[in-house]
Amino acid sequence: MNALIAENLAHVQAQIEAACLAAGRTPGSVRLLAVSKTWGPDAVRQAHAAGQTAFGENYIQEAVDKITALRGLPLEWHCIGPIQSNKTRLVAEHFDWVHSIDRLKIAQRLSEQRPENLAPLQVCIQVNVDGGATKSGVAPQDLPALAQAVAALPRLQLRGLMTIPEPAETAAQMHAVHAQAKALFEALRRQGLPLDTLSMGMSADLDAAIAEGSTLVRVGTAIFGKR
Repeated sequence: MNALIAENLAHVQAQIEAACLAAGRTPGSVRLLAVSKTWGPDAVRQAHAAGQTAFGENYIQEAVDKITALRGLPLEWHCIGPIQSNKTRLVAEHFDWVHSIDRLKIAQRLSEQRPENLAPLQVCIQVNVDGGATKSGVAPQDLPALAQAVAALPRLQLRGLMTIPEPAETAAQMHAVHAQAKALFEALRRQGLPLDTLSMGMSADLDAAIAEGSTLVRVGTAIFGKR
């Protein structure tokens, strides 16, 4: 096992635990998603040997090759990148989670193409919480209608929201954008949607995201190194 990956994982887990305690939260209330895009199967094997089971991938064909190569390991695969219509079948057949649903057409195709022998696909809606011009995601005002439509699809289970905000200049701005996402999440829960996942926070804003209610943080470089 690569000792460096194991050390990095331990460091990130300790950072998550410290951020939880600082926010008055239970350390186990936040999951770590190891972002393994561009890293080969060996790196994932090493992270798994150190106790990591959930991995996030942005590039679908690369991910499918990796998933196939590692089929014998009990891993949980999360699609966190944009999905084009011609890639929905690959995602539906190979992934356990999708974080990046931003329009109904993609959700409908995923539901239609999810194999019957697999559990429902666990999904989050990506919301462009701060209106970033270069970011994917549904606009906040369009979120309630999309969430209700996705929740009604038979082969999907809507779990929550995902955000990738623009880099913030100050800690206060970082906290504010995550608090806005949390407010959208709670508003959907009040409408009766049984959501439990708020996928927000990466290496640079992990502490702020946890302070504002993230339940899943996505970390890559701090675990595997620079690409």
